[in-house]
Amino acid sequence: MDSVSTPARSLRYPLTSERTLGDPWARRALDELHDKPLNFDRDDRAARTREKGWRIDEYCQPLPSESPGPPQPGGTWDRARALLRDYEFADPRIVRAVYHPGDPLEGRDMLLEVRFWGLRFHFGVRVSGVIDELRSVQGRDVQVWGWSYATLQGHLETGQMEYEIWKWLDSGAVEFRIHVVSRSSRIGNPIIRLGFRLFGRREQVRFAKRACDRMACLVAGDRSVRPASRIAVAEEPGLPARR
Repeated sequence: MDSVSTPARSLRYPLTSERTLGDPWARRALDELHDKPLNFDRDDRAARTREKGWRIDEYCQPLPSESPGPPQPGGTWDRARALLRDYEFADPRIVRAVYHPGDPLEGRDMLLEVRFWGLRFHFGVRVSGVIDELRSVQGRDVQVWGWSYATLQGHLETGQMEYEIWKWLDSGAVEFRIHVVSRSSRIGNPIIRLGFRLFGRREQVRFAKRACDRMACLVAGDRSVRPASRIAVAEEPGLPARR
């Protein structure tokens, strides 16, 4: 919990809309996530299998290579890590996020606005882990940085998404990887349940594929792809600290 003396923080809302950064609704909805539990047992990894109804997806987007060896300052891996840290890879036309950027990444609550077919849904997720390690994969060393978020109570889905930047030290190849373990949660509203059954899976795949495309474009410096945080970011000195 934050103390009363905690400095005021800004909200990052990477898309202009009728809900401005000063909207009390956005601040309240974000802060209400603080006490929400996950909507699944994250520790029961053995139960999250295809045989038990879970979808398991893997995406791998090659990025421009570097010279072999550790990641180079300002190189592809370094730039991709910064984009990943700030959630820039997410297409704001599909998903946008509200969060306190001053909070530590691990444990951070994020309010996601998901858009499809003219509809908007707000869901809560929590950053459940941050990875920064040198791995050995089939006898090859790879430097990995990334983070994951897990779904909170009230989300239409149940599960976890992991985002990582890999650099293979022997070849210099760099990759953006997404690993998803998910399934539908219990949806009480029959109309929303039907809509999610018809379109939810397609939109999930679309989000991941678009995230891979955006990451590649942003790392390459494609000026036609605007970083989401530059669309609308504002500091609010009067924002009260969460208690």
